[in-house]
Amino acid sequence: MRKITLITFLLGTMAVTPMAIAAEAQKTLTGPKGQTATRSGSANCANGSCTRSGSVAGPQGKTVTGSGSASCADGSCTRSGSVTGPQGKTATRSGSVQRTP
Repeated sequence: MRKITLITFLLGTMAVTPMAIAAEAQKTLTGPKGQTATRSGSANCANGSCTRSGSVAGPQGKTVTGSGSASCADGSCTRSGSVTGPQGKTATRSGSVQRTP
């Protein structure tokens, strides 16, 4: 009975307490010929909304960057994002989902 009460208390607390999460990462990858690429990014989430951004720098110094966001409120969720290549061309994407009763 104690475990169930504790779990119920924790879940109830999580449901009403706004949570904020942030993360960053960086990794260097080395290919079979010794060339390296560096990948880095970050993400943040708070109050039903998340954002992310990142980049990859290749062995010839060419970089690709990207970013995106997502949020949910009142049964509707939206997302959008973009990626920009080394020549400066950008691709975007977006969408939404609506919950029906």
